Amino acid sequence: MNNFLDFKGKTAIVNGATGAIGKSVAEGLAQFGARVFISDLKQDAVDAAVAELTEAGYDAAGLAADVTNEEQVKAVVAAAAKRFDDKIDILVNVAGVAGQNPIEEITGDEWDFIFAVNCKGTFFFIKHVVPYMKTQNSGKIVNYASKSGKTGSALCSHYSAAKGAIITLTQSLAFEFAKNKINVNCVCPGITDNTGVWNFMSANYIENMKQEREQVVKQFTAKVPLARLAEIEDIVDVTVFLCSSGSNYMTGQAVNITGGREMH
Repeated sequence: MNNFLDFKGKTAIVNGATGAIGKSVAEGLAQFGARVFISDLKQDAVDAAVAELTEAGYDAAGLAADVTNEEQVKAVVAAAAKRFDDKIDILVNVAGVAGQNPIEEITGDEWDFIFAVNCKGTFFFIKHVVPYMKTQNSGKIVNYASKSGKTGSALCSHYSAAKGAIITLTQSLAFEFAKNKINVNCVCPGITDNTGVWNFMSANYIENMKQEREQVVKQFTAKVPLARLAEIEDIVDVTVFLCSSGSNYMTGQAVNITGGREMH
């Protein structure tokens, strides 16, 4: 069997890359030889993450961008291409935000913000990366959806709707880019411990449910056949696989990483 986790000579762009998962995805790809270009909202955080990667011996660079701003996204893609020989092989769209409120309390601005970061940002990055992949006649795109995009979550109607949109976007583009040998898949993580999203969501659940954190975790893990929250490594391992040649016959898939809570 060939070493499908060999990314030597491959260039990867990872956005949302200073958060716990995005940073670990960039590192995971770099460990197997990828050249990584990272992006997130604040340049100082991007610089710090790049410094960690380069100090570890990886070939890395980065540029900050607001994913809802098309010109800034375009600049990131152009900078990555310039830095790495006009070659972009992998795109991982991690950037996203969560929200939690009863629907009567969700404002129009909040709804638009959730969709802008989670959906428009993914759209902009794909739009500007795909021309490079079409030229190469190859590419891997991994989008970040959620368990909540498969089965909606209470108090998270805007977040669930946005993540559901990512799944159908992934499916549409899998059809659109198949002739160009570009694989488009997405991951649907369940609750993942030690991440900004879970810290935000659990704090809100603790307040809304009037329970201690341990009780909240117990209530959520009771629904999971494997009886635990996801770890960051669980999410990263599947993401890296989807970026590899091992997933060459997979496209349009929304892969559950939920410990069995979602099985469709």
